[in-house]
Amino acid sequence: MAKNKTRAAARIMRHKRIRKHVHGTPERPRLSVFQSLKQIHAQVIDDESGRTLVSASSIDAELRAEMQELTKSEQARLVGKYVAERARAKGITQVVFDRGGYRFTGRVKALADAARAGGLEF
Repeated sequence: MAKNKTRAAARIMRHKRIRKHVHGTPERPRLSVFQSLKQIHAQVIDDESGRTLVSASSIDAELRAEMQELTKSEQARLVGKYVAERARAKGITQVVFDRGGYRFTGRVKALADAARAGGLEF
């Protein structure tokens, strides 16, 4: 019998398993992704100090006007582009990618590709 009763519980278990190996440092912080059914969020986190250095989201006030007519994957691309711009402005060029237990397809892949195109290395 399966331990995980729901897809959400399975994702949380995968995320815990991934987080055992993925750790952000001040030199190479962690790019964490969270997606809900409608929104997507990305944060660059220094795990040693427990601080969020940079964040971008599909509900940011700056991005909201641009998000109106876009599909979810296009919104993820835009969020990836903005998080890369904001990270580079703070002097961050290398990150460790934390997909948050989600599969590396669709919106997560679109965000990661846009972040790479924006200048982040992972």
